[in-house]
Amino acid sequence: MNIINLIKIALKALANNKTRGLLTMLGIIIGVASVITMIAIGQGAKQGIQSQISEMGSNMIMIQPGGDMMSGGVRQSSSSMETLKMADYESIVAESRYLTAISPVVNSSGQVIFGSNNSPSTIYGVSQDYLDIRYYSIEDGAMFTDHDIQSAAKVCIVGKTVVDNLFTNGENPIGQVVRFKNIPFQIIGVLKSKGFNSMGMDQDDMILAPYTTIQKRVLAITYLQSLNASVVKEEYSGAAIDEITEILRRNHKLGLEDEDDFTIRSMEEISSMMNTVTDLLTLLLGAVAGISLIVGGIGIMNIMYVSVTERTREIGLRMSIGAKGVDILSQFLLESILISLTGGAIGVLLGFVFAMIISMFTPTSVQLWSVILAFAVCTFTGVFFGWYPAKKAAQLDPIEAIRYE
Repeated sequence: MNIINLIKIALKALANNKTRGLLTMLGIIIGVASVITMIAIGQGAKQGIQSQISEMGSNMIMIQPGGDMMSGGVRQSSSSMETLKMADYESIVAESRYLTAISPVVNSSGQVIFGSNNSPSTIYGVSQDYLDIRYYSIEDGAMFTDHDIQSAAKVCIVGKTVVDNLFTNGENPIGQVVRFKNIPFQIIGVLKSKGFNSMGMDQDDMILAPYTTIQKRVLAITYLQSLNASVVKEEYSGAAIDEITEILRRNHKLGLEDEDDFTIRSMEEISSMMNTVTDLLTLLLGAVAGISLIVGGIGIMNIMYVSVTERTREIGLRMSIGAKGVDILSQFLLESILISLTGGAIGVLLGFVFAMIISMFTPTSVQLWSVILAFAVCTFTGVFFGWYPAKKAAQLDPIEAIRYE
């Protein structure tokens, strides 16, 4: 019996039991749609993280005080450690060959006040290089100068969110004085808006001021909480980290056996770590959704068993007029595969629809390989779960099959 006849017989058998066939497909439809949607969510999260890292600067490196240091059996927060000094910053500026920009970073959170309006925000003490490192730009006004840094001037640059929260009557923020922890700061510039990043964080809710001002007037500290720097090229990140490590170990007089009292992270390292996490998340989501494919496959097996039982006399008649066991096997196996693939095709369409709906709330990315994988799994499911019922049909005795009532 040729394949065309087998397909016609299989389609006719399915058409005679449309409702049962549709209900059988339902498990496959749900499974495939779930797999595609879950993978789309996982890949969307991965692309969102990569986009966020790109927005921050893919060639950025961050230097923080503290390594694997413990105090009294308790691991200390890097912001409270005092191992990163101004001398370290000056040495890196003077000696590093791989950095295009470097900025000290100190910060404090609190209420920023203008008139009767106030808003929670974070003020960052930085140098002018911070804008280049983090891809910020001034939309209105100007950046503070070296003289402002040297004199610890009480001036600041504000983000759009701060402007919207404080200047509700449409006042021009340039030249206005706001208060942060009872310290007056004159606004000399407004940052160009960057909006929310892919992780939902508002990149415009920030205030920038000279790092010396925040050190002396707000935090009353002499150490640095961190350093941000950008490398000449992303591929030089490793060399830059090695160079900075050598400079800091020498400055801190660390011996060969001493552990680093600082931590250096590159965006490449963070990207790799986050990609690993999101890949595991995607795998987990896909595996959970894939369970419904197994359930759908079991449904196919059950229905094929029922179909073999119902059509026992038909099988006996076909075999009595010359149909071989392999023809019967192929017929029922083909029916199983058709159910599985049809359900898979509908599931793919639903997966795209669900992914589009979810993309309104969170990033999603439907991957071609997830569609190919879904169809491959559907085919395997049809063959695997349809094989045993089809084999049972092929092994029926023709005489007994004809007599079956």
